[in-house]
Amino acid sequence: MPKRAFLIDSSIYVFRAWFTMPDHLTNLDGHAVNAFYGFSDFLAGLLHHEKPVYIACAFDESLALSYRNEIYPAYKANREPAPADLKRQFQFCRELVELAGIANFGSPRFEADDIIGTLSYHMRAEGLTNIIITADKDLTQLLQHQDLWWEYTKDQQLTIADVHKKFGVHPHQIADLLALAGDAVDNIPGIPGIGQKTAANLLTRFESVENLLNNIDKIGAMKFRGAERVQQLVQEHQDLARLSKKLTLIAMDDSLPKEKQALARKPYQADALEAFFERMNFGPHRRQRWHKLLSQ
Repeated sequence: MPKRAFLIDSSIYVFRAWFTMPDHLTNLDGHAVNAFYGFSDFLAGLLHHEKPVYIACAFDESLALSYRNEIYPAYKANREPAPADLKRQFQFCRELVELAGIANFGSPRFEADDIIGTLSYHMRAEGLTNIIITADKDLTQLLQHQDLWWEYTKDQQLTIADVHKKFGVHPHQIADLLALAGDAVDNIPGIPGIGQKTAANLLTRFESVENLLNNIDKIGAMKFRGAERVQQLVQEHQDLARLSKKLTLIAMDDSLPKEKQALARKPYQADALEAFFERMNFGPHRRQRWHKLLSQ
């Protein structure tokens, strides 16, 4: 089996636990820890079953300060700001990961998607296969060769071939697909009136948004219902397509490490971790599980 880098879209699993774990769970200071408990259980399960040598957790630090907001202020503006309790729990999660000797990264300018994309590029150059742990199908655009998109908690996996079967385009075209069809989750406009099926048809013929916009006059001759109307829509909304492509493409964060050793697990800080567990009100079962996992 090729050596693998496990790249975790951590924020998704923190948010999921926030909504699913009992909200009466608190630490010794009386602060909520339901999202932290859920994330810690998820991460412990991954460490137990996969025993990764190279692993990194990527966190979103802001939904309003990324470079995409500079391009398009409405980007993700449809989302409610995280409450103080949840922000605090994100810090708990990062403290756990740090004490456990696991590489973790966040940036006020780049999103977790960009961090994972950058690390996947560098780890591939280091000879590793990337296992992208996420529930965000936008990250399928990163898949190459034997890489895997994995929604770990639901055990849903996508390979390069699976992406094409599911979306009708290849991984390197996912950003183009979202640029044309839009993405309501991230408030990306796309071209009004064009859905994913039509976008996939266009990309099968024209390969990319850029090539499509250079050949708008040929759309109307395509053999699908409403082709002439689609040509008109593309003609009218070229600027939206270009803008959306800037938002959907994964960006490179040059501040991130390039060597695989930066993602190698480090010795954990046993005493500091035990004190942290005490503060987080961890029961004996969770404590024993983590110490056993990290001492192997």
